[in-house]
Amino acid sequence: MITANQLRAARALLNIDQRQTADLADLSVPTIQRMEASDGVIRGNVDSLMKLVSALENAGIELINPGVTSSAGGRGVRLRDHVAKPKAKNMKQSKPSPQRTLERTR
Repeated sequence: MITANQLRAARALLNIDQRQTADLADLSVPTIQRMEASDGVIRGNVDSLMKLVSALENAGIELINPGVTSSAGGRGVRLRDHVAKPKAKNMKQSKPSPQRTLERTR
């Protein structure tokens, strides 16, 4: 399936933090934190794991599992070519505060 190391590497390739990962996968931040704290293969609710893997794949991550053709073997992650920055479903756009709006108009 997916290891904690693969999850951290995928986040690094996408340049996103745990909160953004949680938003992409429609999971909670503590769930992502628990997954990343796992030792080896992530264990957890199958639905949560499927949401995570699907969100990463939709964002352009390819999970490389043992036995897949590669020069050195082993697990890994790869960013597919021509991938746009991932967009989270629930990410809220920050609105400028009234004070900042006032400062811009001066």
